[in-house]
Amino acid sequence: MKPTYILGYLCWLASLAPWTAQAAKLNVVASLPDFASLATFIGGDRINVSSLAKGTEDAHFVDPRPSFVRVLNQADVLLEGGADLEVGWLPPLLQTARNPKIMPGKPGHVILSEGIPLLEVSGEVDRSQGDVHAKGNPHFWLDPVNVGIMAGHLADVLKQLDPANGEYYQGNLARFNTQLTQRMQSWNTRLAPYKGTRILTYHKTFEYLAHRFSLEVVGQLEPK
Repeated sequence: MKPTYILGYLCWLASLAPWTAQAAKLNVVASLPDFASLATFIGGDRINVSSLAKGTEDAHFVDPRPSFVRVLNQADVLLEGGADLEVGWLPPLLQTARNPKIMPGKPGHVILSEGIPLLEVSGEVDRSQGDVHAKGNPHFWLDPVNVGIMAGHLADVLKQLDPANGEYYQGNLARFNTQLTQRMQSWNTRLAPYKGTRILTYHKTFEYLAHRFSLEVVGQLEPK
């Protein structure tokens, strides 16, 4: 091979390097935009992140779209809340996508409620009780402390699946925890005068927030 051809070949390989690095990014799909936002913070520019649901949709009743199947089929990681939060719409999509990387029990299937002490665990329930979840109230991320647990879980998964960027993910986790600690101090100070305040909510969404900051939920406009 002539030197000019060798040089041209090396230049061509160099031109492929950015594309190769980009293609190597983990594709992370979150069930909800809140989970996608957390993944963006921890994963930074080393991952691609998308959300199935929109912020305006009820997490329990997301309208499944055919495009979701394609997104799930191409995912390396699936983030779901668990505790039956998405049980009404996500499992059929997951089965149809047929992606072994993100099937239940696989490293790429992340249940963000794992390791979090859930409230309102009630055992067996039936439809007459309305929006009651046997595994516990699934709106756990409204407690900021729980988000710190979620962040640590997510960082561990990313380091396992992408060890080459492990230090990067760990650094982002440390930065997240520092900011969370600072903000918790501010929130505790600002909400201290309201301890014991009786509040009425629309849905059983704010129990974790109320529990964290010692507010008393006296009822819901939508109990069932």
